[in-house]
Amino acid sequence: MHLIDTHTHLDFPDFAADRSELLARSRSRGVEKLVVLGVYQANWQRLWQLVQGDSGLYAAFGLHPVYLDQHLPEHLSELRDWLDRLAGHPQLCAVGEFGLDYFLEQLDRSRQQALFEAQLALAAEFDLPALLHVRRAHAQTIATLKRCRLKRGGIIHAFAGSYEEAREYLKLGFRLGLGGAPTWPQALRLRQVVARLPLDAIVLETDSPDMAPAMHPNQRNSPEFLPDICSALAELRGISAEELATATSRNAAELFGWT
Repeated sequence: MHLIDTHTHLDFPDFAADRSELLARSRSRGVEKLVVLGVYQANWQRLWQLVQGDSGLYAAFGLHPVYLDQHLPEHLSELRDWLDRLAGHPQLCAVGEFGLDYFLEQLDRSRQQALFEAQLALAAEFDLPALLHVRRAHAQTIATLKRCRLKRGGIIHAFAGSYEEAREYLKLGFRLGLGGAPTWPQALRLRQVVARLPLDAIVLETDSPDMAPAMHPNQRNSPEFLPDICSALAELRGISAEELATATSRNAAELFGWT
């Protein structure tokens, strides 16, 4: 089985004690490539240093809406500088993680929207996919993406929307990131949606260290759990784990331009 984890935060301190061992275990289970996403200006440098030490890791840089109050106006300029300096580097794969979060009511929506659109503009300028955080904001995200169309689309991370919303994202050139959430039996509506999605719409992710799957409850999530997530989602769809692994890895490779 050959797998790609399209969404991790491996640079986080949660992995400081055993990152190398964890990666070795993940590779032994078939997780060949992993994307590490930046969430605020202060973690971009450590993220890039981590990626530079492993040819199977890929970097994305962004300003996450949950950290809205940490983002300064100059951080957008710095983000553009990072993307400009690394343009064409084989281990730079996307802009992200960024997007809209309407779940946390204290986050100012107009500021989120401005930051969202500014980063979509950077993804368009540098011809990179966008890795999007969308929480209880699908209608606004879809409306924005229709105005600010991206040539290369991207991924809707931890997709938990409706089938109709999924179809809108697919029309806009986005893939849907699936991880631990639909492995939980109580996620009935999401599991029904996942079972109906076209196979070419899906990519796999863990969101490590968050969003642990049902077979590893109350644990630090890890890329080494991706094969278990793949098997659970394949069963949900009535196909083999190998078939899902092959399709989702192909989808991710096409999106990121990997041969």
